[in-house]
Order: sequence, then C-alpha cells, then structure tokens
Amino acid sequence: MQSLISSLSPIMTIFFIAALGYLVGAIKIKGISLGTAGVLLVALVFGHFGAQVNAIARNIGLVSFVTSVGFIAGPKFFRNFKVNAKSYILLGVIIILVGGLSSIFAIKVGGISAELSVGLLTGALTSTPGLAAAQEAAGELKDLATTGYAIAYPFGVVGVVLFVQLMPRILKVDIAAERANYEAANEAPLRKTGDAGKKRGDAAGFIAFCLAAALGLILGDIHIPLPGGAQFSLGSTGGPLIMGLIFGHLAHVGSFDLTVPIPVLKTFRELGLMLFLIGAGVSGGAGFVETLREEGIILFVYGAIMTLLPMIVGYVFAAKVLKLSLFNNLGSITGGMTSTPALGTLISVAGTDDVASAYAATYPIALVCVVLVAQFTVLLF
Repeated sequence: MQSLISSLSPIMTIFFIAALGYLVGAIKIKGISLGTAGVLLVALVFGHFGAQVNAIARNIGLVSFVTSVGFIAGPKFFRNFKVNAKSYILLGVIIILVGGLSSIFAIKVGGISAELSVGLLTGALTSTPGLAAAQEAAGELKDLATTGYAIAYPFGVVGVVLFVQLMPRILKVDIAAERANYEAANEAPLRKTGDAGKKRGDAAGFIAFCLAAALGLILGDIHIPLPGGAQFSLGSTGGPLIMGLIFGHLAHVGSFDLTVPIPVLKTFRELGLMLFLIGAGVSGGAGFVETLREEGIILFVYGAIMTLLPMIVGYVFAAKVLKLSLFNNLGSITGGMTSTPALGTLISVAGTDDVASAYAATYPIALVCVVLVAQFTVLLF
C-alpha cells in the first residue's frame, strides 16, 4: 500500500483523495455524515502512507474558499455585525479563554510541558497562526509545539464538523423554519448589478474574484506587534476573507461591477475547501501514527478536550446568555474555533450561506486571542 500511494504523482494524488474522500463523506450513519470533511480523513491516510501534495494546493484552496465565502456573505455581513458585534467579540474571547484554561489544565494536572500543551491547543483549534506564535515562544523547544499540533489537528477538524451537524439534531430543530427566520432577520436590500449599467470585466467575475484574493493576501501579510514579542497578522485566511466581504458589500466601484455570479462562488467555495483539506490532511497524516505511538494516547485525549470544551461552553453561553439564534450561535462557534471546514459543513446543514457572517465576525477576534494565549502560556508556565 505504501509503495503504491507514495509512487503517485502529486496531481494524481489530489484527484484520488478527492474521489475517495467524497465517497467517504457521503456515508451517513443515523443521518450524520462528514461531507467534505471525509476528504480530510482520506488525506490523512494517504499522508500516513507517504503521499505528497505541494503546499500551494492547500494555500490556493484556502484562499479560494474564504474569498468566496466573503463575497457571498458580504451583502449582509455589516448589518449582521452591527446588530450582534458585542456578542461576536465576547464569544470569540470566551471560546479561546476556555481553550487556554484547558491547556493550562493539561500542564498542571497532566504534567506535560507548556510547549507541547499549546501545540495541542493550536491543533485543537486548527490555528496555524497560533502554532506559529507557540513555536516562536517555545524557541529551541518549538518541535514540541509542532508535535502537539499534529496530534490534535485531525480531531480539531472532525470534532467541530460533527458538532455543527449534531446540535440541530439533538435540539430537534426545524431547519427550514430556523433558516427562514434567520434569513428574514438578516435580510439585505437587493442590489442591481451588471445589467444596470455596471461594467464587469468578464462574464464569470474572475477579475473581481482574483483582485479581492490578491488584495486580501497583501492585507493578510501585514504584521502587527503584540505584547510579549508576538506578532499578529490576518494571514491567508483572514485577509482574503475580509477583502471578499468588502467586495461583496460594495458590489461595484463607480461603473465597475465587483460582483461574481453565485454559481461561480459556490464552485470556488467547494473546490477551495476540498484542496485545503487535501493539503492539510496529507501534511498532518505524515508521521501522525508514529507521533501518537511515541507520545501516548493521553495527548490525543487532551487535544480532544481542548476542542470539545470551548465549543460546549461557547454554545451554552451564546444560547443562554447572549440569546443568539441557532445559526448565529453555530456560525460564531465555527469562527471562534477558527474552523474553516466546519463553516463549509454548517453552510450545507443550514442551507444558507448567511451563516458565514457570524463566522467572519468572530474569526478575527479568535485569531488574535489564540495567538496571545499561545504566546503567554509558554512564557508564564
């Protein structure tokens, strides 16, 4: 098996993983399926057996996904953010703080090092910027942070994906009714585009899409110093996401149409998520079993706790204290957990792209917090 998989070319590997991954994702057990996240599981297996995929596939996938999400959510985002801004900010902070406390628990009770623990935390939150901050703080022990990230990452993805599917079923929610109420609450005025005197550079809207992605990458590459010597940047997730939101909100600049047809955006969204999961899975699968065998199954358990506890606390707080609607709640959870794959699953479960607004509002707050928590946990413990 290993010789066969490792002999595949990177391009061939991508298509094999995609085909098998969607087959796995389509399997339903009591109505629950992994969907696109099935691609991640297959990619982990391929990575374990020596498959190779160029990192550019993952990066292009991530940028394509978040840019398309931004375009789709843009027309309603700012209205939704204005109404729920305090809730989004507070929830993002709480989710990461609970994760940070879980990390400290693992240090104090489990006796593991701070470097390994914050690695687990950043993997549980699938936060690459958080890992970078942890590695910087760890210095010569940065490999421990990387090990922790690799152990916790797979469940960090799958756990949130399953959570956003299970909660509506546990609560026995009428999805259609919930969607209708949510869309009515976030209704935005329709804009006339293209045909109303606006000039689109190309019929598919590729010019606007690529321009938003490029400007987003520039925005994401801006580094802001933080206390303790860490740096914050929106990265290749936050930058393109915010620029997509701006383009989607503006719709046009002067006579130039910035809109992209919804079918094109949905294609970019799904293709991008698929490529991102393939790249992340192959990378995470390499050495995962060996690392787990060497470090012990207890580390996987700590990582799972760091994924589950922040979600549960965040959900209960949002529902009982902040009184957020189910879709706003779950959208905020995916943003607070910095989980791009879970957003894709939630969009499918909810049947509306509007849930991306809550993700986009909470994500930057969580991103700043996880970088700070990772940095200070290593420095203080």
